[in-house]
Amino acid sequence: VCSMRQAKLGRDAGHRQALLRNLVSSVLLEGRIQTTDTKAKAVKPLVEEMITLGKRGDLQARRQAQAFLGRSEAVDKLFADIGPRYMERSGGYTRIIKVGPRRGDAAPVSIIELV
Repeated sequence: VCSMRQAKLGRDAGHRQALLRNLVSSVLLEGRIQTTDTKAKAVKPLVEEMITLGKRGDLQARRQAQAFLGRSEAVDKLFADIGPRYMERSGGYTRIIKVGPRRGDAAPVSIIELV
């Protein structure tokens, strides 16, 4: 969906797209997730774009969100709860909070959450 230069995340295109789609769905459904810094930075613009679609609220926006997310429950929550919640806000719907190194491999971990 997003046309920005994207981190490869050590995966081929299909695997990366599936990973990002699942992370975006999780952020929308749960409100916050814990993941690596790089994945959080890659997911942030996609979540912002989905929330912008949720704010639009028309049928075309719903279809675009469904095509990207693929999960009906995430799309329903996006258009019923999240989109209307951010109507007055013109951007910056998410924040990334650095947590520290992960215990197993010392990878830098962050929390990405809805503001």
